[in-house]
Amino acid sequence: MRLRHTNSSCLWPIFLTAWFLAPYRPPLDAAEPIPAGKPWPLHVIDGSSQGADGVRLAEINGDDRIDVTTGWEEGGITRVYLQPRGDAVGQPWPAVTVGKTPSVEDAVPVDLDGDGRTDVVSCCEGGRRTMFVHWAPPEARDYLSPAAWKTEPLPASQGVMMWMFCVPMQVDGRAGVDLVAAGKGGDARIGWFEAPDDPRDLAAWRWHPIGPAGWIMSLRTLDVDGDGDRDILASDRRGPLRGCRWLENPGTGPSQTESWRNHFIGGREDEVMFLTTTGGDTQGTTQVLAAVRGGGFLHFRRSAVGQPWTSSRIPLPSGVGSGKGIGIGDVDLDGKLDLVFTCESAGGEKSGVAWLADPLESTDATPTAHEISGPRGIKFDRLELLDLDADGDLDVMTCEEGEPVAGRRHGLGVIWYENPTR
Repeated sequence: MRLRHTNSSCLWPIFLTAWFLAPYRPPLDAAEPIPAGKPWPLHVIDGSSQGADGVRLAEINGDDRIDVTTGWEEGGITRVYLQPRGDAVGQPWPAVTVGKTPSVEDAVPVDLDGDGRTDVVSCCEGGRRTMFVHWAPPEARDYLSPAAWKTEPLPASQGVMMWMFCVPMQVDGRAGVDLVAAGKGGDARIGWFEAPDDPRDLAAWRWHPIGPAGWIMSLRTLDVDGDGDRDILASDRRGPLRGCRWLENPGTGPSQTESWRNHFIGGREDEVMFLTTTGGDTQGTTQVLAAVRGGGFLHFRRSAVGQPWTSSRIPLPSGVGSGKGIGIGDVDLDGKLDLVFTCESAGGEKSGVAWLADPLESTDATPTAHEISGPRGIKFDRLELLDLDADGDLDVMTCEEGEPVAGRRHGLGVIWYENPTR
């Protein structure tokens, strides 16, 4: 396929009322066989609230272990989880509610004021339509004290849109780290918040919309065009700009606060969900992969910077829900990249988390699917691959918000699955 350079701002008003209209492929029939193998051992980090909606990772409290932030959408709170030592990693983790965040969709850890302590930024949709900053306590020993955290709204975000996702990025090369953020709905945009000289002065943060959006699922910052600055890679689920695309950083200066040039990678006819990238294979190519609602996984590759993207589709295996989260890593330690995915609509006997062996080697046939979650769980979200039990293989961290618990739609919560390879 060709790389398409499109300035779509002139088309946007036509579709403001139809942004939600996108093709949808229904999940496969529940009677199909489940993936091969036994489910991996399940460990619950936290199941205390409702609607766990995404996991984001960072080393938060200075102990050199990866910690987690999660927003609980129905529970209306944002929580931080500190990874314990040794075997305790398989038990519920020490946790703290850092603030109340109605309809929260994303909670990203970031040292926003540069004081060496990791803060948290929450994105809220629904009627709240606000981003919140949760300032970390001055001392690490107070991280588990809710009263030691201070929550404030980001004024420039209030009422702008339903906020869905945020990533830290140094955009303009001045002051502190900036925030790239986006949302969903007829008024949705991708843009960035410009950090002032004093990041604690939230009223001084400025919002710069740089392009329209429909329903942003993923944002990543990376140098797509190889010019030395970081661009924005996005998966846009619905609307006239749906698909996988990237916004070209115009470089330092006033042009950064204006519209950034939009480049499509692919997936224009699909409802793309979360995406991921590889760090480049041995030939130095770039790869982007995205889950498609009800339609498998899109695999985009290019031979070098500036070359066209080629695309292929990795089929969705039988016996699973509809693909949502996606991760790439060597699950079985055979030296080849595997694809791990999570699903929604995984009721009945369907699996909600599974992995495909070596799908990037060839997409001529359906790769063999291997079990991770089993039939327990209905609606999973984005995932992370990391070695939590320090045994040398990659475990899977995610969250689940649809499994009935104690007779209500409570969800399994923030969870991880222990890789049995070692």
